[in-house]
Amino acid sequence: VGKAKSSRGDFTASEDDNVLVQGVNSDKGGLGYFGFAYFEENQDKLKAVPIIAKKGAPAISPSFETVKDGSYQPLSRPIFIYVNATAAAFKPEVKAFIDFYLQNAPTLVKEVKYIPLPANEYAAVTKHWKALKPGTGFDGTPEIGVKIEDLLARIK
Repeated sequence: VGKAKSSRGDFTASEDDNVLVQGVNSDKGGLGYFGFAYFEENQDKLKAVPIIAKKGAPAISPSFETVKDGSYQPLSRPIFIYVNATAAAFKPEVKAFIDFYLQNAPTLVKEVKYIPLPANEYAAVTKHWKALKPGTGFDGTPEIGVKIEDLLARIK
C-alpha cells in the first residue's frame, strides 16, 4: 500500500461498489478496497483484513471506532470538501451551500453511514470556514495516519 506499481495487475477498477463486492465475493482470493460503510452493509459477503501498521504492533480490524480514532491505518482516511476561496467570498450560493453542509453534516454523514467527526471538530471546521481562511492542514504531500484533530490544529 502506498507504493507505485506494487499492486497486482489483474484487477478490476470500478466506481461502482456493487461491482467490487460481487467481484471479491465471487473470487476466493479476491481483494477489494472501498469505504467502510459499504463493507458494513456487505459483511455477510466480505471479510475485512486486519492491518499491522508497524512491526510488532497488534493487527487492527476495521470498525467504527478504529476508523474514527485513526488506528485502522493505512486503509482508512478522512474525506474532505474543498471550497474555492474566491467563489466562497463572492458567490452567495456557494456560501449558502457550505453553511448548509456544515450545519447538517453530522446528520447527513450518519444517513450515508459514514463516520462523523466529534462535535468539537465540526465547530473548529465551521470557525475556519466563517473566517474564510484559505488553506489546508496538509503541506502538499500525502500523509498516511494523520488524524483529523491534528489537521485541525495545523489550520488554527
